[in-house]
Amino acid sequence: MTFFYSRIRTRVLLEIINIGDVEMGIIIRNEREKDYRIVEELTREAFWNLYVPGCNEHFILHNLRNNVDFIPELDFIAEKEGQIVGHIVYSRAKIIDKQGVEKEVISFGPVSVLPGFQKQGIGSGLIDHTISIAGDMGYPAICIYGDPRYYRRFGFKCGEKYDIKTADDKFAVALLVLELKQGALNNMPGRLIESTAFEVDEKEFAQYDATFPFKEKIETESQREFRILASLRY
Repeated sequence: MTFFYSRIRTRVLLEIINIGDVEMGIIIRNEREKDYRIVEELTREAFWNLYVPGCNEHFILHNLRNNVDFIPELDFIAEKEGQIVGHIVYSRAKIIDKQGVEKEVISFGPVSVLPGFQKQGIGSGLIDHTISIAGDMGYPAICIYGDPRYYRRFGFKCGEKYDIKTADDKFAVALLVLELKQGALNNMPGRLIESTAFEVDEKEFAQYDATFPFKEKIETESQREFRILASLRY
């Protein structure tokens, strides 16, 4: 699987209900080191067989925490009745124009919600909460790969609107952008370059995944939909 395809897979699981945190009894707080393994298990459960047979999002998350691009201030979990049920993490990225000029942006993902708690607005709550904090921290824009049908509710727009392409210089339907400062990306065309944490060494991944309980890999309809979305490049 290419880096581009792997990166799209870190989008949030689709949710259609947006309920306030108070009504849901959800507590959103920063992740702590003692939460790491629990959150990696959660992430594996959330993404397993969703976009490909199995998943590697939990390994990406594991690597990201040890990467210079990790942003701990934007690393949040959602708790319900003392149980961790959701998680979001951000990383630094950059847009590079044809002259090699770089502009720092940020990205989020994986965004994970335990299967039994999906479609309850938890993922939406984590995204809304952290978008606000990212803006207050002074970051200019968020660039992600995801389903535009879901992310437009948060204000994301197609990267083509800003003349922003993938790392291999293609426009992609799944490449989405949210300006946190109006005009932050004006006259800043270029390629989105994300953290090296999203590059997966298959041998290292196999060793890491072997520390988790066995889960069967199967083909699913959501994988077919993912392949269609990932192919929409031009």
